[in-house]
Amino acid sequence: MTLKPLWLAALLLLVWLVAYVFLLPAVDGLVYGVLKLEPDTRLTSALHFFLYEAPKVLLLLTIVVFGVGIVRSYFSPEKTRKILENKPLLLGNVLASTLGIVTPFCSCSAVPLFIGFVEAGIPLGVTFSFLIAAPMINEIAIVLLFGLFGWKVTLLYVSMGLSIAILAGYVINKLKVERYVEDWVYTIRSQPLNMQEEQLTLDDRVEFGFAQVREIVSKVWLYVLVGIAVGAGIHGYVPENFMAGLMGKSAWWAVPVSVLIGVPLYSNAAGIIPIVHALLEKGASLGTTLAFMMSVIGLSLPETIILRKVLKLPLIFIFVGVVATGILLVGYLFNAIM
Repeated sequence: MTLKPLWLAALLLLVWLVAYVFLLPAVDGLVYGVLKLEPDTRLTSALHFFLYEAPKVLLLLTIVVFGVGIVRSYFSPEKTRKILENKPLLLGNVLASTLGIVTPFCSCSAVPLFIGFVEAGIPLGVTFSFLIAAPMINEIAIVLLFGLFGWKVTLLYVSMGLSIAILAGYVINKLKVERYVEDWVYTIRSQPLNMQEEQLTLDDRVEFGFAQVREIVSKVWLYVLVGIAVGAGIHGYVPENFMAGLMGKSAWWAVPVSVLIGVPLYSNAAGIIPIVHALLEKGASLGTTLAFMMSVIGLSLPETIILRKVLKLPLIFIFVGVVATGILLVGYLFNAIM
């Protein structure tokens, strides 16, 4: 007897929750128990990072794509475009950036939401505003920043992060770069649902969510693994003292060098903010260190590797260039006023 889509989804959600909750203990048991690797070594750190982050991101990727698929079943591209027409573009960037604050997704798991936005016909610049804000500014970052640095630094960081997300999305939209989105993304958008959206049952919408998982995850999973492998290698083998030394310098090139160091790394706010705190204790300047943090969680190499599946190279370079410029300005501004 075949399970109805809704019951199958409920069963798989239970399996997903168990896998997510017990993932870290399972990885700890494998690395330290089965493999008996010594803790605090570079190899162990890199391997543990990969074995934990790779399935975690794939789990998040799957659940986000599934959820976006169900939401999309309620809104055809035509309806969404009608809702958004005659709206000021900058207002759309502001709304998307603000939405990014309350969505607890890392850069990798924000990508399927970006795909969903594009599929729905939302302007490309607005989708980029969300893509930038979602990992860079969220409640985890706000709570940790407030606890470690106080409300002034937190408020400055949030305001600067929002400014980057809003203005970068606005600039990208003005450049008219839709032709640099991979054709398969628009092909998904152009495919109609099997029935009129008003006639779809909940089982139909769940089935559409499953179809989105098969379609999108199958196209990006390898990029996820490659990106996290790169991040794991640098996570395990780049010395923290080396970075602190560079970011403690007052030379003009300290900010861009820190951004270049941060881009290949992969982490979320919860992982990078304690490192930022340690770097500051070792003498790194605030502006340079926050620019490093922004580059890690908002402009990472793993994210750009994943984005390459949906964006052509010219748009990748435009995205990186616009966001990097904003991050550099934030770094220099913080160094000047703090």
